Amino acid sequence: MPQIQDAKILIMATDGFEQSELLTPRDQLSGKGATVHVASPDGEDIRGWDEKDWGETVHADKAISAQDADNYDALVLPGGQINPDKLRLNKEALDLIQRFNQQGKPIAAICHAPWLLAETGIAKGRTLTAYDSIRTDLRNAGATVVDQEVVRDENIITSRNPGDLDAFVGEIADAVAGS
Repeated sequence: MPQIQDAKILIMATDGFEQSELLTPRDQLSGKGATVHVASPDGEDIRGWDEKDWGETVHADKAISAQDADNYDALVLPGGQINPDKLRLNKEALDLIQRFNQQGKPIAAICHAPWLLAETGIAKGRTLTAYDSIRTDLRNAGATVVDQEVVRDENIITSRNPGDLDAFVGEIADAVAGS
C-alpha cells in the first residue's frame, strides 16, 4: 500500500450528499498529500445538503462509469439521506463499489452511505456502524452493528455522522498506508 501522500482516492457521490461528509475527507486527505477525485453519475458537478437546506456545489472530476478501481487506492462514500439512496439505484455505482471490495481496497462509508454496503451485499457478516436510522437495515442485511465513532472490519471503514469525521479520515489514511 502507498503512503497517504502517494495515494489516489476516489470519492463517489451525487446531489444531496451531506456537505461536511464530502468536503472534510476531500480536504483533509488532499491536505495529507493524497490525490483525491470526485466522481458523480454523469461527471457533472453535484450539490450538497448542509444540515437543513441545500449547500455548496462541488466540482466532479469524472463520471462514475469512467472509473476503474485499479486506478485508486481507496473509495470514500459520503452520506446524507439523499445521496446514498440515489446511488443504490445506480448499477454503475454499485458495480464500482463491488470492484473495490473484490480488490480488498479500503471502502469508507459514513452516515447513511452504509446503505450502499447493504445494497451490494458487502454488509453481510461485517461489523459496521452508521447513522441511527439505518442500523436496522444493516442488521437485516446481515451485519453486526455497533455504536462507535469509527469501525474498521478488514477493508471496510464506517462512521456514524459528521461528528466522527476526524476519526473517519484518520482511519482512511491508516488503511491506505496499510496499518
